[in-house]
Amino acid sequence: MNRNYLLVLSIILMGRSLSAQEQQIDSVAPHQLQEVVVSDSKFELKRENSGKTVIKITKEELEQNQGRTLAEIINTKSGIEIAGSRGRDGDVLGVFARGGRGRQALVIIDGVRVSDPSTFSQEYDLRLISPVTLESIEIIKGAASTLYGTNAATAVINITTKKSSKKSISANFQSSVGTNQTAGEQTYNMGTFTNAVSASGTLERFSYAVDFSNRYKSGLSAAVTPENEEDIFSQYSTNVRLGYQFSKDFEVSIYGNQTKFRNEYDASFAEAANLSKSDQKRAGLASSFTYGKGSIHLNTAFTEYGTDTMDTFGERNFEGNNWVLDLYNKYVLDKKWHTILGVNYINDEAVFSEEAEFTIVDPYANMVYVSDFGLNLNVGGRLNHHSEYGNHVVYNLNPSFTFSTNKGYLKLLGSYATSYITPNLTQLFGDFGANPDLEPEENRTLEGGIEFMASGEFRVSAVYFDRNEKNTIGFDQNFMSINVSDEINANGLELEASWRPSNKWSIDANYTFTERKGDNAIRIPKYKANLSATHQICDNTDLVLTYTYTGQRLDTDFSSFTDVTLDSFSLVNLYLGHQLISNRLRIFINAENLLNEDYTEILGFTTRGRNFRLGMSLDF
Repeated sequence: MNRNYLLVLSIILMGRSLSAQEQQIDSVAPHQLQEVVVSDSKFELKRENSGKTVIKITKEELEQNQGRTLAEIINTKSGIEIAGSRGRDGDVLGVFARGGRGRQALVIIDGVRVSDPSTFSQEYDLRLISPVTLESIEIIKGAASTLYGTNAATAVINITTKKSSKKSISANFQSSVGTNQTAGEQTYNMGTFTNAVSASGTLERFSYAVDFSNRYKSGLSAAVTPENEEDIFSQYSTNVRLGYQFSKDFEVSIYGNQTKFRNEYDASFAEAANLSKSDQKRAGLASSFTYGKGSIHLNTAFTEYGTDTMDTFGERNFEGNNWVLDLYNKYVLDKKWHTILGVNYINDEAVFSEEAEFTIVDPYANMVYVSDFGLNLNVGGRLNHHSEYGNHVVYNLNPSFTFSTNKGYLKLLGSYATSYITPNLTQLFGDFGANPDLEPEENRTLEGGIEFMASGEFRVSAVYFDRNEKNTIGFDQNFMSINVSDEINANGLELEASWRPSNKWSIDANYTFTERKGDNAIRIPKYKANLSATHQICDNTDLVLTYTYTGQRLDTDFSSFTDVTLDSFSLVNLYLGHQLISNRLRIFINAENLLNEDYTEILGFTTRGRNFRLGMSLDF
């Protein structure tokens, strides 16, 4: 028998032996299929009443992925490919959702859009987020600019951080250590270290939460070269949140964050002593006031970004900051009409040879109708007012119909929505190829699908999407930024299935077909599939086995500017968790790329082979 499969079998048997060591204690139970979703409407709605495609990553799933990066976790979901997530920690990531590019996916943290205005792509760097600080993640796929504004064209990654404990004081400590090696060099030297500590509580009307985390990776070279010297990545993050409940109807919280990371990196196919240091500081306020059938919400934050790089182009410094404010009123009429009326304000600033800035002021409205006969309707519009290019209008129409069955439902859904991507400060006012006359990129997305739920134990869905891009920002022959006349079309099919055959087993699977036409579609696989099986061996021991298939895709060899077809690859991961001391201590072993697949994710860059991680989580 192949020794790789013997290894898998031995770890499973080890999990069964652990199951006899403890009395029955609650473990990480499989999440319910009929979860409540919020992101698609800003209201809490049952999944059967939502006409959008929403993926929810729960607290339990995050716990079962302890030690992994946020990009690794999100990359297992349908319709999403995050290039660089399987390589050396520190590689630059791109969130390619539904055949789109990174600038078309929006990241939101606690209700506030996050985006670095000093970068060329204006994408938010997922390396700045530590998963141990998160409560849950909701991913809306498709156009969502009506509610969330610019960049919400292919996906919105809506992140919620952990809330304060209801106890007067509660604390948690997490730590893990592991290998960091390629498939060809299985030396099993320790090169991965993660640690996190948090404390939170509630004292009558006052609540607080403080956490610190760090991540360190060594042992891998960024580029595939004969020398294979190691490039080190380290990250430190601190979060503080304070809240006060003035009354049962009015609460306010303030928060602050600082995240730093240091990253050594190479150019593709070449070793280079390149170094990048990044520093993010964010301060914000969240407030809500409830009255009768409505509530008023304010989310606002100011963020500073700073990056220093030393590479073949010399020493450079990038500075930027942005101010975001989202004020909206929620009102419910007759328990059927859920309305949103709000205004969103953004001010982006960056330093080039001179300081540059723009402002966005967007009033928006959205309405969700939930009938008592199965019809659900989500409709809204947004007026985008930009200080440079003027006005732009986006809208969405999202009907769905739910047929109730004896033990579940059958839902039909459809959507037609437009979205936009604002030209960033580098494209408008940067030092090279800037063009202040740029118009926003435009996206149109059409969706249709079906979802079936039975007894809260089985759910299957199929969604077809078709997306058209216009006014895409590119370059002319003089490398000046322009709105290109060529259009890009992306379409595909997303299949998802979840099955809970018993309280001991849960199985989740997804498959995505994506086709992009109009350019070379580099790093976007046409076929991708994920399978996850969770088995609760006993009440205090659970095992998760995952399989991922990534199909062929193109990448560009930038030494010759020719496209190269990358082979498909499959990865198998395994997680085994065990709880001790009355559910307060959790220990785990995590095996990544268990069969030691040797593959290429990004041309010229390193990927990880078989690696193991041991860790623990202790609650006080």
